[in-house]
Amino acid sequence: MNKSTKYSKVLFILHMPPPVHGASMVGKYIHDSKIINNAFECHYLNLALAKDLDDIGKGGIRKLKEFYKQLKQIRKQTKLIVPQLCYVTPNAKGGAFYKDFFVVMLLKMMRQNIVVHYHNKGIATRQNRYFDNLLYSTFFKNLKVILLIENLYQDIKKYVNYKDVYICPNGIPTHENLPTAPQKEFNILFLSNMIKEKGVWDLVEACAILQKKGKPIKCHFVGKWSNITEDRFKDVINKQNLKECVFAHGAKYDNEKDAFLQKADIFVFPTYYDNECFPLVLLEAMEQSLPCISTNEGGIPGIIEEGKTGFIVEKHSPQQLAEKIEYLIVHPMICAEMGKAGKEKFQREFT
Repeated sequence: MNKSTKYSKVLFILHMPPPVHGASMVGKYIHDSKIINNAFECHYLNLALAKDLDDIGKGGIRKLKEFYKQLKQIRKQTKLIVPQLCYVTPNAKGGAFYKDFFVVMLLKMMRQNIVVHYHNKGIATRQNRYFDNLLYSTFFKNLKVILLIENLYQDIKKYVNYKDVYICPNGIPTHENLPTAPQKEFNILFLSNMIKEKGVWDLVEACAILQKKGKPIKCHFVGKWSNITEDRFKDVINKQNLKECVFAHGAKYDNEKDAFLQKADIFVFPTYYDNECFPLVLLEAMEQSLPCISTNEGGIPGIIEEGKTGFIVEKHSPQQLAEKIEYLIVHPMICAEMGKAGKEKFQREFT
């Protein structure tokens, strides 16, 4: 029996890098997954139009032309493949949603079975607008929806019956935990794109508080420069006299990124980014047995178990950040226990 008759055919219409962000990385993991590709006859189309992080959310003639070509390609591939299921990763709001609305409507016109998988949120913030409400009502009709965690259902509750929802947390490829030599300083790691809303300045301020108290910290920021530029970051660090304990390394990938995770003592991610759903960086940190400190944005409270694998702090709260970091500095056994508990949770739920 050949593969096309043995397996269900699935057309994956998803985001893949570039640019590198959570949704595109999950798209890459799906595309590369032996489990998924062995279970189905898989076909893939890249839904991304942005060329880099700064291009996300922007319009333009180029994108309009590329989107028209994208729709033609989706129509052509759907007719050629005749999939039994179309999997789509749409955006939740704004211009990106309007674009993905046309994608799903095209598939509906072609009488396709569709499941949408959300890696972002914000539908509830727009549902009281007449035009958006009308589009959402049409968009979600007869759709199955995959969400990353239970509490994100509130975002689509107005439009989707819970029986049509599947909860599936993200998983990431596993890596080896490599032993590292003991270090004199307590190493704090921030790993994400250098976006203000990811809490970069809050963590810098927390480091300033800890430095004034004489705590032996080294804080490493790893990520691509975005609305925080390298020059601006250096300027702030110099003005706050933090250049001996706070460092920015730019974007790092693969083994270089893993090296920072393996040398860290804790992972801190004080995000208030309004599109934050299920940060893969927290899973990467837990895999390396790092306690995590983050906020209650999106699905993060379903990743971090308060007081067991890390701490949830209020947004925009450098003082709370500093207090939790200091607690783990002066309680190394608890720090290690939290890291171990996080590793165990990762192995149970997030591979």
